[in-house]
Amino acid sequence: MYKLVEIICDLTALFTVKYIPRGSRTRDQMEQAARSGKQNIAEGSVASSTSKETEIKLTNVAKASLEELLLDYEDYLRQHGLSQWDKGNPRTARLRAYVQSDSFMKDPMHYAGIYTAEEYCNLCITLINQTTYLLRKLIETQQRQFVEKGGIKELMYRARTDHRNK
Repeated sequence: MYKLVEIICDLTALFTVKYIPRGSRTRDQMEQAARSGKQNIAEGSVASSTSKETEIKLTNVAKASLEELLLDYEDYLRQHGLSQWDKGNPRTARLRAYVQSDSFMKDPMHYAGIYTAEEYCNLCITLINQTTYLLRKLIETQQRQFVEKGGIKELMYRARTDHRNK
């Protein structure tokens, strides 16, 4: 999942340079949302060893950042009279197959220089939808683990209690 978010971040950086004017608030927002998604997944992963609550919060922030970025791509399409490809569009099926291929994962920037704005947006929308789906599943798992095992405070309390009882 982190690899997908990293790809989204890199593609967004290229998209904004190519299609969003320098100094635009939208450009800054898109770059920061993509970066926030990536950074919060990394920070949540690091936090998981000490705080399940923090891990869940950071994973949620990552998901929210990517959902914000999704809206920016959808807005770009709408504001520029371009099409957002629905699930039934043949281009969507080809795009989904491509982003799941080994060639895409090995070199996701291979075609980045020749994508039209419409292709770029739909590619990123597809990747964001896939990633937020995975993040929702991850959050459900994190929450279930928290309910079943508790957080670090509960684990430390149990360890202290066990130590005193010995």
